Amino acid sequence: MFPLGTVLLPGMVLPLQVFEPRYLQLVADVAGSGDEFGVVLIERGSEVGGGDVRTDVGTVARIMQREDLPDGRALVAAVGARRIRVERWLDDDPYPRAEVADWPDEAPPPDGGARRAALQVAVRHVAALRTELAEPAPPVDIELVEDPVLGVYEAMLVALPGAADRQALLATPTVAERAARLITLLAEEAEVLEARLGGR
Repeated sequence: MFPLGTVLLPGMVLPLQVFEPRYLQLVADVAGSGDEFGVVLIERGSEVGGGDVRTDVGTVARIMQREDLPDGRALVAAVGARRIRVERWLDDDPYPRAEVADWPDEAPPPDGGARRAALQVAVRHVAALRTELAEPAPPVDIELVEDPVLGVYEAMLVALPGAADRQALLATPTVAERAARLITLLAEEAEVLEARLGGR
């Protein structure tokens, strides 16, 4: 397991610069045995040194590329593969380990694309408001992927930078609930952005 200060979502690219001996050992151990490890958010504490408090819902990361540097560090490019639940944390020696279970996202019932359309409208609205405020924003004409599961994860990635919101959504049981919650969060953000624009 690789506890981090960020939330990895399925489909998301995760670049890592690995320098701690325990995580260099982890990367070496998973090489050739599926190239997978778990990533969870650190709720409290630091990525370096241990002693952190970790969430119990995370994502499996699959290593796509690895480069060992002359100074002993490793550059790793991984991608989020699937959602997991931590059932029990094990001893951290030689690195954090846990017993985990896959927590697959079941495809939601067909809705004729209404969920994707509503989510896309919400994302585009927030993107337009952020753009008007000269803040970082996804493209205002963003087209979410049609896959109902990955589309929600994509919207989470481009629309919500906060780790706490991403973690809460990742831990939301169903895709339909996650989409509804995300639309609510985006509407709340839009209200704040509109108020800021009105006060200029």
